[in-house]
Order: sequence, then C-alpha cells, then structure tokens
Amino acid sequence: MKKTGLIVLGIVILAIIAFAGYFIGTYNKLQVMDENVSSRWAQVENQLKRRNDLIPNLVNTVKGYASHEKEIFTNVAEARSKLAGAMNSNDVKAVQQSTNELNSALSRLLMVVENYPNLKADKAFTGLQDELAGTENRIAVARMDYNESVKAINALIRTFPVSVIASMAGVKQREYFEITEEERQAPKVEF
Repeated sequence: MKKTGLIVLGIVILAIIAFAGYFIGTYNKLQVMDENVSSRWAQVENQLKRRNDLIPNLVNTVKGYASHEKEIFTNVAEARSKLAGAMNSNDVKAVQQSTNELNSALSRLLMVVENYPNLKADKAFTGLQDELAGTENRIAVARMDYNESVKAINALIRTFPVSVIASMAGVKQREYFEITEEERQAPKVEF
C-alpha cells in the first residue's frame, strides 16, 4: 500500500510540475509575442514619422511654384497634425484614419504638381518625391510585418488553454492596421 501511495504521489507531483512548466512557457511566449507586436507597431510609427518629416520639404518646394494653392497646403498641414496626434495616442484606428486623410491631401498636392512642368523637372522636388516613394514602401512593409505579428498573437490567444493563460496575463487581441474601403477601390485615371 505504501508503495502505491508513493507512486500516485510521484505521478501527481510530475503532473503539477508539467502543468507549471506549460503555464510558465506559454506565459513567457505570450509576453514575447506581445512585445513583438509592440515593436512592429513602433516601426510603423517610425515610418509614418519619417513621411511626416519629409512632407514639409515637399510642400515648401511646391509652394515656390504654386503659391496660390493655399487650401491644399493647409489641408496637408492639418492632416499631418492629426496624424502626429493619433500616433501619440497609440490608437491603431485613429492612426489609420489620419493616415488616410494625409494620403488624400498628398494626392491632391501631387495633382497640383501636374500643372507645373518646371516643378516636375526640379531636382530637389524629384529627390523629395523619390524619398517619399521609398518611405511609402517602407510603410507598406512595416504594416505587413505588424499585421503578421498581430495575426500570430491573435491566433494563439484564441486557442484553448492559451486563452485562459492570456486572460490571466492580461494579454489581449490586437487590432490589424487595415486599409479603408476607399483605398480598396481602383483609382480613376483621367486624361
């Protein structure tokens, strides 16, 4: 009898150790994944800030050629300001909306450029456009990386028993950085 009791006690102790090991391992994995999502979001914000820093140079270059287009310059400045505020709030939806507004203002600015052939030939302007295009590519990559990390943590959190551990650890599902319905539409090209 005594031997059987020791065997049962040993099995119970091993089960507790295995459960504790699983719990600790899962908890640590969730913390690493959560930190990865935060890091990827910081990269999105870095690229958005880089674009925000380039825009005044682009606007000033265009102002020299098209000084009477004040409304467009005002719209770009307001959109930049909204994006900066949204980035400080750490709200993915607010950043998405502000980014869309800035993209719209920038597209109107670039439409004005079409009316000024000398501006399109200006080396400073073309250099800024190239920088902006490169930054847009970096933003796209950063958004993709962020969304992939969100997908990984959200998928893990939705599984049982990880969902219980995530709830206990305070790790919550994250929001994707998605495009709007307006951005999904194919652009109209008119000549």
